[in-house]
Amino acid sequence: MIKTGTHNDLTDIAGVTVGQSVDETARTGVTVMVAERAMTAAVDVRGGGPGTRETDALAPGGLVGQVDAIVLAGGSVYGLAAADGVCAGLGAAGRGFALMDTPGVPRSPIVPAAILYDLANGGDKAWGETPPYRALGLQALKAASDRPVELGRAGAGFGAMAGTDPGGTGSASAMTSDGYTVGALVCVNSFGSVRIPGSDAFWAHHFEIGDEFGGVRPPPGHRFDAEDWGAAKLNPGARENTTIAIVATDAALTRDQARRLAVMAQDGLARAIRPVHTPFDGDVVFAVSTGDKALADPEMVTLARLGALCADTLTRAVARAVFASAGR
Repeated sequence: MIKTGTHNDLTDIAGVTVGQSVDETARTGVTVMVAERAMTAAVDVRGGGPGTRETDALAPGGLVGQVDAIVLAGGSVYGLAAADGVCAGLGAAGRGFALMDTPGVPRSPIVPAAILYDLANGGDKAWGETPPYRALGLQALKAASDRPVELGRAGAGFGAMAGTDPGGTGSASAMTSDGYTVGALVCVNSFGSVRIPGSDAFWAHHFEIGDEFGGVRPPPGHRFDAEDWGAAKLNPGARENTTIAIVATDAALTRDQARRLAVMAQDGLARAIRPVHTPFDGDVVFAVSTGDKALADPEMVTLARLGALCADTLTRAVARAVFASAGR
């Protein structure tokens, strides 16, 4: 039977920490996953309007293939500057990539990032030439710890909307009977709805462990029109909707295997949000491997198991994000 980790979030992966920061006036925020040491990573980008930084560095055949941190931020294109703050903080601590150590030459932290659109959520965005995201990134980095992740209106999900429901930040974890752990962290700002039309039940209800997002089930025999999108946003705009996520495992993966994990994890979004990967969304999933536990033989079967479990865990994380934001 699948069980959750101690915190039921991404910090259940040993060596992974999470920090968050918010600007309540601007109604925006930043979430940072920090790797205690450089970790193998990959990315899968879907939807018609993504906003990303350094995802090409994770492409097959690239030089590095490892990350020091991953940034998820509000603020649309302005939010990409959060990675500047994270890079500055990590670089000052001597973290980052270098072909060789050269006195007086700083290392280059590898910090991919993805953003969501929260510019029209009613917060004060009159920041002129000084958007807050670099400072928010550095603040989130300094707050990174292995303590439980704050869910709901926190970090990059602070000002998000999931369809017409409050969006937010969600996380979940799962442990297999043979000792692997996977975790997911997501910031939900989707065009589509996370709830079944005509019901308060989440699309993710089949995957719920315990009552982690309320235990609500659709009424017996409940049906709906396939053209009914329920609480999806009525007037979507380009680049205004995005679900950005990180999945992680303690299994030792190559960059190609991590990419497969990210690809499979995208199915978790499809199970939790309807519709998803639309022209209006910029959905991005990063995958990270700490490399602590070798893949059991046959390796590809084990990878398939972990990919499926990452998808299920991401599904749960989406519902936990919106459940924790309800009424806030």
